[in-house]
Amino acid sequence: MSDDWDSVTVIRKRPQSTNPQVVRSEAALNAARRTGAQIVTEKKTSAGYDAAKMGKIENETEDFTVPKVSLTVSKAIQQARAAKGLTQKDLATKINEKQTIVNEYEAGKAINPNQQILGKMERVLGVKLRGQNIGAPLGGK
Repeated sequence: MSDDWDSVTVIRKRPQSTNPQVVRSEAALNAARRTGAQIVTEKKTSAGYDAAKMGKIENETEDFTVPKVSLTVSKAIQQARAAKGLTQKDLATKINEKQTIVNEYEAGKAINPNQQILGKMERVLGVKLRGQNIGAPLGGK
C-alpha cells in the first residue's frame, strides 16, 4: 500500500494540438515536409462566391421597371387642362391634390399612377384618362 503514495497520477494532460497550422511561405512548407508533418492543401474560395449562382442571377429575365404615366395620358391631361383654361395649380385645387402631383402626371414622371387621382382628373377635365380611347370626352349620364 505504501506504493500508492509514491505514484503520481496526472489529470487533464493536454493532448497535442489537432488544429492544422496554416503555412503561407514556401520555406515553412519545406520545413514541414522535412519533419514529416501531414500536409493538406485546400483551395480557398472568396466569401461565399458561387459562380453557378452568379450566372443564374445575371441571366434572370425578370423585369424590374416601375410603371409610369404613359405619354398619351400626360398629353391628354395637358390638352384638356389648357382647353378648360385651368392652370396646374387650379386643377390641383379642384382635385384636392398638390400642384407637384399634377406636374408629375403631365410630365409623365408619376410613378405607379394612382387610379383615384386619374379618376378625379377625369371628372374635372371631362376627358377619359384610363382604359381605351384616352383623350376622348367622357360620356355623361
